[in-house]
Amino acid sequence: MMHEEKKVAKIVEELNMFFFSLEATKIKSEIERAEKQVIINFEADYSPEFSDKVQYLNQYLNEEKNEGMEDFYWELAGSGDPGETSQLLLIGMMIEKAEIDIKETSVKLRLYKDIL
Repeated sequence: MMHEEKKVAKIVEELNMFFFSLEATKIKSEIERAEKQVIINFEADYSPEFSDKVQYLNQYLNEEKNEGMEDFYWELAGSGDPGETSQLLLIGMMIEKAEIDIKETSVKLRLYKDIL
């Protein structure tokens, strides 16, 4: 099972790096683990000058899950330059769904990832 926990840690790491690249000053994450699913609750602020990047979160994080891509590329999460959209697309392929609440200078995410 440790393999799945590493994937969850990579997802949180990438979200942290993405919001640091948007000049976040406050980032909060929480992981809820149930028997067959992990829920990642994530909140961050961002500089208003990056609102265009934030608007794409729904598109990237609600990408259709691709287990083949996930199994092959999950270790690359967090390895690119901060704020790269390819990293967010990878996260989108690793999770079942994302609930996203975007405000003028803050974002709340709730990501669902099934675990075996």
